[in-house]
This record gives sequence, C-alpha cells and structure tokens, in this order.
Amino acid sequence: MRNFTVYCDGASRGNPGEAGIGYIIIDGNGKVLKEESDYLGQATNNVAEYTALVRSLQDSLKLGAKSVQVYSDSELMVKQIKGEYRVKNPGLAPLFQQVSGLIARFDNFKIDHVPREKNKKADSLANKGIDAVLTQE
Repeated sequence: MRNFTVYCDGASRGNPGEAGIGYIIIDGNGKVLKEESDYLGQATNNVAEYTALVRSLQDSLKLGAKSVQVYSDSELMVKQIKGEYRVKNPGLAPLFQQVSGLIARFDNFKIDHVPREKNKKADSLANKGIDAVLTQE
C-alpha cells in the first residue's frame, strides 16, 4: 500500500490579502516526492489553507497514494474535516465539498492538527509562493 504523509499550509497577508500555499508530500520511506509553493492572489487565510489541502490531495492521488496522513496547523480546517465544527462560511463550503470528494478516493485518510512549529517547511513554502510574485513587482 502506498502510504503518504502530507504537510500543508496556506498563508494570507491581510486576510484577505496576498495569499499562497505550500505543501510537502512524503512517501512511506521518508522520501520527499513533491514540494509545492504557489501564489493564489487575493484570498483569506482559510481559503488558502483549504486550497493547499485540495492541491496536496490531488497530487497525492496522482502519485499513487492509497493512504494519506495529513498534518496542518489550521485548527479550524482540521476540526471541520473531522466533523467537530460545521462549515458556516459560504466561501469555504465548496472547498470543503471538494476535499470531502478527494478524501473518499483514498483507502485510508487521517488529518491532524500540529502546532505551527511542526509545520515550518509548509509554512515557508506558502510564504515563498507569495514572495515569488510580490518581489517581481
């Protein structure tokens, strides 16, 4: 079975403001399969967090994952996906639905909240996505 670990993060400067995403996909042997950093444009922090999760799950599926353990420092998103919080924000509802559809395609899926200190690489990639565009202007 292809077991992957994913660390994902979204960032927004201004909330809403300039936003970016970052994630790392690691296989069961600890090998980094993919590191991604991207600019989203104007978005809230929560939209950036969900977008990072969507893209990381899409890439995990493309890479052949059957089982995924996701770590995120977004407590709100993690609790919404676990069903502990309802999704009240209409802007997040479509992203939540998209995530739910992606989760259903894995044999096993788990998501857990980690403190920001344990998600530094994904956070750095999310900020790199913003900086890559802002430094060109």
